[in-house]
Amino acid sequence: MIELHPEFIFKNGKKEFAVLPYEEFLKLQEILEDLEDLRDLRLAEEEDQNNPDYSLDKVREMLDIKNLSRS
Repeated sequence: MIELHPEFIFKNGKKEFAVLPYEEFLKLQEILEDLEDLRDLRLAEEEDQNNPDYSLDKVREMLDIKNLSRS
């Protein structure tokens, strides 16, 4: 886990903003992007769950059959 070193800006005695060192901000941004990619991948896998899977050899075979039937 990334260790954060925030500085807080207060308003009316309460924490209003957190300021991070730039390197920590970049690391957090990278982690968030990775998490977003992972979420998108999981959603795509879920959507694709009911679609058939074909090996490359099977696809080639299917294409060869289509090409032969067109000749």
